[in-house]
Amino acid sequence: MNVAILTVGDELLAGATTNTNGSWLAERITARGSTVDRILTIPDDRELIADYVARWRDEFDAVIVTGGIGGTPDDVTVEAVTDGLDRAFVVHGDIHERLVEKAAAFRDENPELIDEYDLQLDLEAAASIPEGATPIVVEEGWAPGCVVENVYVFAGIPTEMRAMFEQVADEFHGASSAETLYTPAPEGALHEALEGVTERFDVSVGSYPRSEERPGRIRVSSTDPETVESAITWLRANVETTAPPSVSENESQ
Repeated sequence: MNVAILTVGDELLAGATTNTNGSWLAERITARGSTVDRILTIPDDRELIADYVARWRDEFDAVIVTGGIGGTPDDVTVEAVTDGLDRAFVVHGDIHERLVEKAAAFRDENPELIDEYDLQLDLEAAASIPEGATPIVVEEGWAPGCVVENVYVFAGIPTEMRAMFEQVADEFHGASSAETLYTPAPEGALHEALEGVTERFDVSVGSYPRSEERPGRIRVSSTDPETVESAITWLRANVETTAPPSVSENESQ
C-alpha cells in the first residue's frame, strides 16, 4: 500500500506547534509493511485541501489527512475533504446524539464554561462528515474522524489522532518485511557496502548516521522476508556491527 499523509494547520507552518503527526504516522505505517510516499503540510485552506485530496485519491492507495475536525470556524478539514471527494456534507445522526449526551454530562460538571446555544451549533458541525463515510469515534475527542473511499481523516491533536489511527491500523498492513542492523561505523564509510547490497539483492536500504548516544543504523526492506534475511547476512559479513541500543535509548530517538 502506497500512502500519502497531508497534515493541515496554520499553526504548523508558523512553527507555533511541532508537527509530530507526520513522523508518528509514517513510522507506524512503515512498520506495518506499507510505504509512505508523501508527507506534506499545508494551511487551513479549504480549497487547497480539497485539491490535494481530489488528486491524491487517484495517485495513492490511501490518503491520510490530519487537522482541525471540530466545530470551530478554522476547522475546515472535514468539509474540505468532502469537497475534494465531491460529496454532500451531512450530520451523522448517531454521532450527533452521542455528542449531545456528552455535552450534557460536561455541562452538568462545568456549568460555568458552557453557553448552551453556541454548544448546540458546534455539536451539529462537529457531527457532520462526508455522506457515506464511516465515522471513527474515540473517547479522547469530541468530533469524529472518518473513512471515505481511500481517504482517512484524523484529528490534528496528537492524542486523538493516534487513537483514531489505532482503530484502522490493520488496514495498513502490507506485504513487506524489514530488519535493522546496527553499526559503529560512520555513515561515510558505508558507501561501498550499501552499494554492494543493493546490487546483489532486490531490497530497499536506508542508512542513518551514528551519534554520541546511539550507533548508526542500516534498515533493509523488501516484499520477500528471505531476501531481507539474505541481505542482512551479507551486510554482517561486510560491515562492522554492534548490539542494538537498549529500549530506553530507542524511546529517546
